[in-house]
Amino acid sequence: MYIKEETLDDLLNIVYTKLLKKSEKIKATKGSFTEITGALLHLKRPRARLSRAEGKGKLFSCLGELAWYLAGSKDLNFISHYIPMYVKSSDDGRTVYGGYGPRLMGTGRRNQLQTVIQILGDKSSSRQAVVQLFDAKDILKPRKDIPCTCTLQFLVRKQKLHMFTSMRSNDVYLGLPHDVFAFTMIQEIVARSLRCEIGEYKHYVTSLHLYEENFEGAKAYVNSGFQQISEMPEMPKEDPWPSISSLLDAEQRIRGGEEVDVEALQLDQYWSDLAKVFQFFSYTKDKVPPHKIDAILREIKSDVYMAYLEKRREEKIPSSIVVPAQLEILLPNKV
Repeated sequence: MYIKEETLDDLLNIVYTKLLKKSEKIKATKGSFTEITGALLHLKRPRARLSRAEGKGKLFSCLGELAWYLAGSKDLNFISHYIPMYVKSSDDGRTVYGGYGPRLMGTGRRNQLQTVIQILGDKSSSRQAVVQLFDAKDILKPRKDIPCTCTLQFLVRKQKLHMFTSMRSNDVYLGLPHDVFAFTMIQEIVARSLRCEIGEYKHYVTSLHLYEENFEGAKAYVNSGFQQISEMPEMPKEDPWPSISSLLDAEQRIRGGEEVDVEALQLDQYWSDLAKVFQFFSYTKDKVPPHKIDAILREIKSDVYMAYLEKRREEKIPSSIVVPAQLEILLPNKV
């Protein structure tokens, strides 16, 4: 099956509809599911990586998982801060064996992402820029979690960086939105590292499946109709790695409960907004006073994130009202 669409929402609508129509259910340890085998999902606009649907807007967990990868971590406490269900994926209560971070960002020659950047920097036509995440040793003994992603491949053609992901298995309801977000963000990071534009994204899955427990959620999503197209802003064109380093340092401190002056980091607005999203999430998670949450909300410049931020604020603090920064000038001065 080959599906080519503009946005993540377009892909999800089609895939959910097809999986909900299938009558044959396959029984597995985690529950029964319907399945499409040999699926190729083609995303023409990789920056349209966030679902605009009410139930699928996973900005905070997607961004947290990306930070976990880029930090080269498999620490359970790190990722469970954003995605508590990862606790079920740990064998020892401290780490996640299948965590992509160390496999993607290992030190020295084991840093596969930097290796592919170097390969393509030396020879832009190369077909060897491949990151391997699934390893032969992963199936030598039972584990609660092993990588679903086999490889990530990067290809430069006509000054655009295209990306090809190969997966052995993908939960279309819980996993696919996270994977598309993280991998297309990595695609854009690599593109900026090579001083080229982002191309298109292709996502191959051997077993693309929908668990029966998520049928109702998928039906509700499909019935909500197609969503307005909204793309994340373009990543700044300069070398992204100094900003990523500052962002990851800020994330770690924020996650640890520190007060971080994001403005003092002197980041480009793109990266500054992401740091403030982490700060907003931490504030709402820790239930700090509403005025501090509203202050961060007003500081974030990109409109793309506002629907997710305001929805979370209403869920956590439903009794108070947010005054958007652009309306403050219309209000009378306080006495």
